[in-house]
Amino acid sequence: MPHLIIEYTANLKEETDMMELLKKMNDSLLSHSTIIPIGGLRTRAIEIKDYLIADGAEDDAFVHATLKLGGGRTEEEKKLLCDDLFATIKDHFIDLYEKRYLALSLELHEFTNPTYKQNNIHARYKKE
Repeated sequence: MPHLIIEYTANLKEETDMMELLKKMNDSLLSHSTIIPIGGLRTRAIEIKDYLIADGAEDDAFVHATLKLGGGRTEEEKKLLCDDLFATIKDHFIDLYEKRYLALSLELHEFTNPTYKQNNIHARYKKE
């Protein structure tokens, strides 16, 4: 049940390809097939239209990613996932970071309580 949610400020919409970032982030997670079940992966981006950054004096921007995972992964596995994801974010925005004020961040949220879910997508990958 890995879910990756990318929030980004609307002032970035014309300056970067968010679908390309989603694909890169999804690929980064899928490269860890022993840790990430493909049928449970959900990657999405949410444009934030109402925001205020710092003192509001500049046209600042941010990208914040949240990786939500169920329990059961080791600390080393979680670090590997997050290191790779954050490197992907930094690489995607490397040129833009040099041109404008931009804050990049990633957090990991691991569920400690049971989650309620029903998903028949996994079955498609078990057939292979």
